[in-house]
Amino acid sequence: MKILLVYPEFPDTFWSFKHALKFIHKKAGAPPLGLLTVAAMLPPEWEKRLVDLNVANLTEKDLAWADFAFISAMIVQRSSAHALIARCKQAGVKVVAGGPLFTIEHEKFPTVDYFVLNEAELTLPPFLADLSLGHAQHIYATNEYPDIHQTPAPIWSLANLKNYDTVSIQFSRGCPFTCDFCNVTALLGHQPRTKTAAQIIAELDSLYALGWRKSIFFVDDNFIGNKKHIKNEVLPALIEWRKGKTGMPFSTEASINLANDPVLLKLMVQAGFDTVFVGIETPNEDSLAECNKNQNKGRDLVESVKQLQRAGLQVQGGFIVGFDNDSPAVFQQQIDFIQKSGIVTAMVGLLQAPFGTKLYERMEQEGRLVNEFSGDNVDGSTNIIPKMGLEPLRDGYRKILSHIYAPKFYYERILTFLREYQPPQIRIHMEPQYVLALWRSIYQLGIRGVERTHYWRLFFWTLFRRPRLFPLAITFAIYGFHFRQVVALHIN
Repeated sequence: MKILLVYPEFPDTFWSFKHALKFIHKKAGAPPLGLLTVAAMLPPEWEKRLVDLNVANLTEKDLAWADFAFISAMIVQRSSAHALIARCKQAGVKVVAGGPLFTIEHEKFPTVDYFVLNEAELTLPPFLADLSLGHAQHIYATNEYPDIHQTPAPIWSLANLKNYDTVSIQFSRGCPFTCDFCNVTALLGHQPRTKTAAQIIAELDSLYALGWRKSIFFVDDNFIGNKKHIKNEVLPALIEWRKGKTGMPFSTEASINLANDPVLLKLMVQAGFDTVFVGIETPNEDSLAECNKNQNKGRDLVESVKQLQRAGLQVQGGFIVGFDNDSPAVFQQQIDFIQKSGIVTAMVGLLQAPFGTKLYERMEQEGRLVNEFSGDNVDGSTNIIPKMGLEPLRDGYRKILSHIYAPKFYYERILTFLREYQPPQIRIHMEPQYVLALWRSIYQLGIRGVERTHYWRLFFWTLFRRPRLFPLAITFAIYGFHFRQVVALHIN
């Protein structure tokens, strides 16, 4: 059996970093973790080939070679997935589809031959068994959650890692919180399920053996969902593993209550974590209560962010406007918070209601659902009718983005962060493309760019006052270039 594993293309989004990746001659952020993991669950005697449309073209030879095309996608890849499926069907290749997009919207893809939905540990084995007997069903789904202690390591060798700037691995699934706009718990449950420390170390060892030295992103929706396990087993194992290693800084996603636990915070930094994405959402307490974001309520959110930064973690933040309790004042409140906190990478989006969430159910009951959920956090779209009115909301949203990513305020935010940040002790693995990226940034941003005055101020301030942070400062400058291109698509 010949299996073509195909990953649809991402549009130009906030997290695609397409414009930034050009500076280091990389084609995409990370290889498709889900497909590489599914590949490891397929019979070992089957031939497997990965085509990531973010880094390579799908050729007629690929399609002629394949018996089946396995496709996985997120909602933001919807358009590319439709085009990909049509091409496979035209070539006579049977399509097997899974992942978040198809789990939520499989009825919108009538030409797919087989759906293997939810988590593949439970739904893939019965599909493979039925397929071997010649009577595979159209849909395989489950309401149960698997024990991921049995999940195999991804087959990294299927991907050309030279095309990517980071690699994703997964430690846990599920989140203990109940934010009503988030579909993580609808897909993966409230009880965090974790891999063992031995599983994580084995995955890291395999990447290190392949020569990988760049960043590792733990894709967990809340890395600290099971604090006891990570404090007692996983982080000590990572600390021990890192001894004598070069490069491979870690990043992840976590809730803001990480700031409440200095022991956990210290262990994460010792283990090599230097970046964490946190869902801040809003400084408006009434809106936090509305969306059941209880872990953010009743705290000084700016100070919590500063605690993480001072401990050695760069904080990337997610923000939302459009809650029922948001007044027109919320737009300036968000701007002030983002600038004061020094969150350089600030993703701001309109409130959207994914299918399966409590917010979706409430909006449906109130007759306030419109359009289609885009899955893009910063495209300025929403699938609900906001209480403040759609145009005032969009005007305020454009005000936020045009402010926080204007060069003057963006570079000010970088300096605010660099004054607070105490970087972890990670031995950097410097590659030639990063040196070349510096020269490209000098030309693109320091000579040609509209931000050149701010660029050179940051350049020399960091070089003389925080020289250890100079590579990070240049990275932020390059990120800013990407963010401005993406913002320009949505506010004009």
